[in-house]
Amino acid sequence: MSNQVVIPHTSLSEEALTGVVEEFITREGTDYGLHEHSLEQKRATVLKQLARGEVVILFDAEAEAVTLVTRQELREV
Repeated sequence: MSNQVVIPHTSLSEEALTGVVEEFITREGTDYGLHEHSLEQKRATVLKQLARGEVVILFDAEAEAVTLVTRQELREV
């Protein structure tokens, strides 16, 4: 995990945070279960998870990429 850094969501501007969250939730293959949800609903859900600390923003310096991972996934990295 030496090339990966957790970025506090509070350190991003609102515009940057929205961009990171929307890019994540619109990725091909992202599955939200049996029911369809609007982009706004998905964004609100992810923002709540970030605020509760259930999900974190992870920057991979080697890949020059940002993703969102759960705390559990972070422990496994």
